[in-house]
This record gives sequence, C-alpha cells and structure tokens, in this order.
Amino acid sequence: MADIHPEHAHIIEQTKSNMPPEDILEKTAEVFKVFGDKTRIRILAALSEGEMCVCCLCDLLEMSQSAVSHQLAVLKAARLIKSRREGKQIYYSLDDAHVGAILCTGISHVEED
Repeated sequence: MADIHPEHAHIIEQTKSNMPPEDILEKTAEVFKVFGDKTRIRILAALSEGEMCVCCLCDLLEMSQSAVSHQLAVLKAARLIKSRREGKQIYYSLDDAHVGAILCTGISHVEED
C-alpha cells in the first residue's frame, strides 16, 4: 500500500468503517449486472407501470414468449421481480419499491442535460 499522508488517515479510517461488507458489495455488483441488459430494462420499465402477464409483455415488447420468459427468469433470480399465479396465468411485478427507484434514478440520470 502506498504511504498515506497523516492528514488523510482519518478520512480513510472513517470511510473503511462506513463501507458495506465485501459480500454486500459483491451482491450489489451482481444486481447491477442484471440491470446491464436493454431487454431486462425494458421489462422492468413495463412492470414499473404495473403487474403484467407474459403474453402482455410479449405483445408490448414485440418479443417471443421464450425470450421474455428467459429474461423474466433472470430478473426473478436476482429478486428484482416477483410472480403470482392466478389459475393458469402468471403475473409479474417489480419485487419492491427499491427496484422502481433504481430504474427511475437511472432514467433520470440519463435524461439530465
């Protein structure tokens, strides 16, 4: 490690004590990897408007059921969406408000001048 200026040591120690544990940082990085796909972002944007079934997502996104189902499985594994069954139909929605907030914050950031 490089020599630390004595006046900076307190900043480093304070920052170290406030940093999340490594396992939390790793899991956070994995979540952001899932956000790194345009199709998954499109699905999350659609679900931010409300609950939808696969067939509605397919029509909306103009994609095959297998392609949408694959992306839904990835999103569900990352705990970004949840599902509920009603008869033979499965409905998907954002897992919680945090997912919508992350998406909204990302879009707002991109839309800034």
